[in-house]
Amino acid sequence: MNGLVRMRTVVVKGGLIMAKYGKKASKKVEKAMHERKKGTLKSGSGKKVTSKKQAIAIGLSEARKAGGKVPKKKSSSKKKSSSKKK
Repeated sequence: MNGLVRMRTVVVKGGLIMAKYGKKASKKVEKAMHERKKGTLKSGSGKKVTSKKQAIAIGLSEARKAGGKVPKKKSSSKKKSSSKKK
């Protein structure tokens, strides 16, 4: 793809197409992926990152911190623990 990262798009009312992620997010993810390939990308705990998904997550997180256009993280909904009835 010659250094270009595909951007997700969203079609809003009226047929207008908007990018879900900005250029800064694209660059940060691209940088994280290159670091993962070279073996220099580290996670928060200092361990080497080998997963593509984790590298993308790190890139998006860095873009968020830098003020890039990135959707908010989906909060994990905690499952309610139901008490088992006998």
